[in-house]
Amino acid sequence: MYPIKVDVVLHSRFEGHPDLITLALTYPRMIHAELMTHRVFSRNASSSRAIPVRKMLQMIKENPAEPLYWGTNKAGMQAGEELKGWRLAAAKLIWSTAAKTACFFSGLLNRVGLHKQHANRGTEPYQYITVLVTATEWDNFFELRDHPDAQPEIRYLAQLMRRAIAESKPQILRQGEWHLPFIRKEEFGVYPLRALQEASAARCARVSYLTHAGKTPGVATDRILFQKLAGSRPIHASPLEHVAVPSWRENANFRGWKQFRKVVEEEIYS
Repeated sequence: MYPIKVDVVLHSRFEGHPDLITLALTYPRMIHAELMTHRVFSRNASSSRAIPVRKMLQMIKENPAEPLYWGTNKAGMQAGEELKGWRLAAAKLIWSTAAKTACFFSGLLNRVGLHKQHANRGTEPYQYITVLVTATEWDNFFELRDHPDAQPEIRYLAQLMRRAIAESKPQILRQGEWHLPFIRKEEFGVYPLRALQEASAARCARVSYLTHAGKTPGVATDRILFQKLAGSRPIHASPLEHVAVPSWRENANFRGWKQFRKVVEEEIYS
């Protein structure tokens, strides 16, 4: 199976409001710009600036990103019929060779001491990226991306997203209850709401329960990361957007939900 992946992290429903849904997406970095054009999405993504070069090279070796559909060249943005025979085999070989070459030089840059924020850049066409997306509005994305004119990789991603949302069973919230991605059931009732809000935002910043080292941190550790995000100037506020509460006012890019980002910014700038 083509290794594009969609997981529903949290799906929340409050009567009279659009559902608020957080998805974790894994897809080829080559289509990342196309998802970024949708401004109704709140997003955080794994960064090649944060992942060690050796780990990135191993990830590419095990699972290099490549086209889903090897279409023939023609005028316009849509490819023609798929390559066949020796042309298809040659295209795949050339793509694979280019990936290995990029990895070779990325490894050399790492060995001479260049920081990963540059050494990883040359391999981005062959990388997968994990992105956390939270939104109340999805129709325009599906109209544009689940369409024959869309690039095959993002169309496949959109189809998986549509299916995941359709099959998801939402949690029903009551007045004052929050959408808190990545907060585990056993953490509710143990920590105050503010601690859970901060921990959720920190986990959204990492796009995962886990740290980049693959460890499961506790709420206290996550709150330290939150303080770095909210305490820096300028504030690193985008992860706070995934945490939200039902609201009857219009709020940023969500309809019917107030983002934790707004709460924190009101505290800082009021």
